[in-house]
Amino acid sequence: MEEILDIKKENQTSIREFNLLGFGNLHELQPLLFWIFLVIYLITITGNLLIFLLVVADPQLHTPMYFFLANLSFLDTCYSSTLLPKMLVNLLSVEKTITVSGCLAQYHFFCLCGTTEAYLLAAMSYDRYSAICRPLFYPSIMNKNFCSQLVAGTWISSLVFNAVLVALVAQLYFCGPNVIDHYFCDFHPLVEQSCSDTSLFELFAFCMTIIFTIPPFLLILISYICIMDTIIKIKSTIGRQKAFSTCSSHLLVVCLFYGTSFIAYALPDMPSLRHLKKIFSVFYTIVTPLLNPLIYTLRNKDVHKALRRLGEKRTILGMSHLKL
Repeated sequence: MEEILDIKKENQTSIREFNLLGFGNLHELQPLLFWIFLVIYLITITGNLLIFLLVVADPQLHTPMYFFLANLSFLDTCYSSTLLPKMLVNLLSVEKTITVSGCLAQYHFFCLCGTTEAYLLAAMSYDRYSAICRPLFYPSIMNKNFCSQLVAGTWISSLVFNAVLVALVAQLYFCGPNVIDHYFCDFHPLVEQSCSDTSLFELFAFCMTIIFTIPPFLLILISYICIMDTIIKIKSTIGRQKAFSTCSSHLLVVCLFYGTSFIAYALPDMPSLRHLKKIFSVFYTIVTPLLNPLIYTLRNKDVHKALRRLGEKRTILGMSHLKL
């Protein structure tokens, strides 16, 4: 038994990096994909940071809804920065490699952002429920302390669970082949690469998936059932439209995030379906952070007004400097 473990340890030391195949079957399109994903990354970072800074800088946006939106924008910035920079480098590289420690770090931050976003979307749905279904009690329910506790609890719980998850995967021995048929380090590729017992890691990952998907999804579902019931009872057409417009953007983000991630992980891990899994993975890891700032700002009059106020302040400051 000790000899077997020694052999595994020797194999572990020999595997120092993984080869991320990414979109390796599209060799001729690699330069085009690089520019497409580079533009997506720049727009994602710019849009999300703009929303985050706008909410922080404008006192009129210091409300629970925009507090959660600012956190979502910051989270999406981290989400994109976890995956896209390495993906862009690999698109231009002949050797598409990532170190074992780098792979584990990427997996940790990917899981951290994903699990945090699940509960943050649930908190945003509860905020919309409180605003539409219990408007008289909304200020007392969604007070500053409660909102801060919700966000802090989401981040801390995700960090603790993911730290344990990565600690478990760090105990695995990787004996090859060191080829990951994906564009980032995900759960199934890491399990495939291991030559040691992964049962504890898989059990904890399964329990963690249950904890960070079913409760927030049920909370979102129940919240929107109550919201729709309340909207239907509103007699005024204008009132119904106004109530629905306040939650339609969030509902679209929820459907995109949960829908594509569920399909990506529900598909069997078969070689014939891996390209399809990659496509759906692109939606919830890359497209969703890109669309979030667009979805929340295109029809949002408060954000438009805040942008105008910011522009006016910059104009006034510029004129004052010219006079000096």
